[in-house]
Amino acid sequence: MSIDQGSNGSAGARWDLRRIVAELRASRGKSQGERRRDGAIIEMPSREALHEIIDGLFAALFPTHFGLADFTEEGVDYFVGHKLDATLRIMLHQVERELQFSSPADERERKRRAFEITHQFAARLPHVRALLETDILAAYQGDPAARSIEEVRFCYPGITGITHHRLAHELYLLDLPLLARIVAELAHSATGIDIHPGAEIDASFFIDHGTGVVIGETARVGKRVRLYQAVTLGAKRFPVGDNGALVKGNARHPIIEDDVVIYAGATILGRVTIGRGSTIGGNVWITRDVPPNSTVTQALARGDAFDDGGGI
Repeated sequence: MSIDQGSNGSAGARWDLRRIVAELRASRGKSQGERRRDGAIIEMPSREALHEIIDGLFAALFPTHFGLADFTEEGVDYFVGHKLDATLRIMLHQVERELQFSSPADERERKRRAFEITHQFAARLPHVRALLETDILAAYQGDPAARSIEEVRFCYPGITGITHHRLAHELYLLDLPLLARIVAELAHSATGIDIHPGAEIDASFFIDHGTGVVIGETARVGKRVRLYQAVTLGAKRFPVGDNGALVKGNARHPIIEDDVVIYAGATILGRVTIGRGSTIGGNVWITRDVPPNSTVTQALARGDAFDDGGGI
């Protein structure tokens, strides 16, 4: 059907669709030109496919929670193998799509490279699961409201966020920043937790409540660190290069050492180090290093009263 036709007559003419569509085509021209190779538009990775991949990986990592019901002992391994195979096949195609942007190689070489990357990712899944078990235990031990490990694994937004992050980080390490960022944004949309896939986070990490947490690309977080909602591990400034563009890739986010607790609303900016064993109170603003075993809180408001209106 012509864009100028509609059920009520010339609906296209009513909205002046020919002109609008032509202007939209012209607006697309530059970006599509950058995405063309041999006359064809390069397909972007699919957000919907990545959602399906993450659901499949959740089921493979935790089959009794996110897989099928009523497993037998033998059936679990069969389910995990089948789910992983189906999921990795979908992922392989998405990896191929991302490699079109970064790899000038011919299609055969690109397919070979995509299979190699997907194979490497799959081989890291046992390591990812082992880390997640430490995160789940840290959440259970760190929250007096947690009644069971199962509740934590299945319900806690912090566990959802760190699961996405640990998978996204593996994609980031395999030079798939676009796929990694999509996975991170799926978690951000679902939980309000925004962790850049480049951030390095060690074992036994726990985000309680979670909404509003932001962790930047070059942040490094040690073992047994606990954060509460609305914590920011961000950059203090953004250097500009000689060409006027922001400098990319420099270390600009905090280093949080082992056994640190950061309470709600705290903001830590720049390449500063929070020393091991420290406690950072709620709503503080930190732009300098904090020594190990420190406690940082807001200054208390002071009020002085004088008898009979006397003063200094």
